[in-house]
Amino acid sequence: MALPTSSVITLKINGENYTLPVDHRTTLLDALRERLGLTGSKKGCDQGQCGACTVLLDGRRSVACLQLAVAAEGRVITTIEGLADGERLHPVQQAFLELDGFQCGYCTPGQICSVIGVIQEHAAGWPSAVTDDVRPDAAAVPLTAEEIRERMSGNLCRCGAYVSIIEAVARAAGAAAGPADPSGTHADLGASADGSPESSAKRAVT
Repeated sequence: MALPTSSVITLKINGENYTLPVDHRTTLLDALRERLGLTGSKKGCDQGQCGACTVLLDGRRSVACLQLAVAAEGRVITTIEGLADGERLHPVQQAFLELDGFQCGYCTPGQICSVIGVIQEHAAGWPSAVTDDVRPDAAAVPLTAEEIRERMSGNLCRCGAYVSIIEAVARAAGAAAGPADPSGTHADLGASADGSPESSAKRAVT
């Protein structure tokens, strides 16, 4: 008896549920772009090498071209379309805009989603390949340009806007470390729309 090759799944994306039938081989990227019309996540290499399709799964960054749609069921998915608060841009989006952290813009959605992941990972104390002291009791690692370059190395910009991207990451991280927003809007750079523990626990740089 042949096993089924498709399923009806429900994906929680940007705070909304989408139910759709998918072939088991369908990637999350193709489901987003081709089935749901969420074309902000870009298809670049389609091999997990360029980072243009980066989204956030349960608040952690993931390349959607290597993630099967069926495996994303039950997880909180955030794409570039879900970051702004109405007309108000997410702080990372605003930093990219103000500092020209893009040229053609094709890789920018993936860059921005990855930056949010970087800030969360750094705030949680995760070291990178260039972190000198990785002991659990070590002091907080400054988010230097070297650290930013290493942590963002999975996102390629064919236009070469890296200098401005590094500046945008630093500004967004600095904004997160500043005083809390009195309105509460974007006080947490986490991306989960439902305030899940993963996002609320991972405050941006403190």
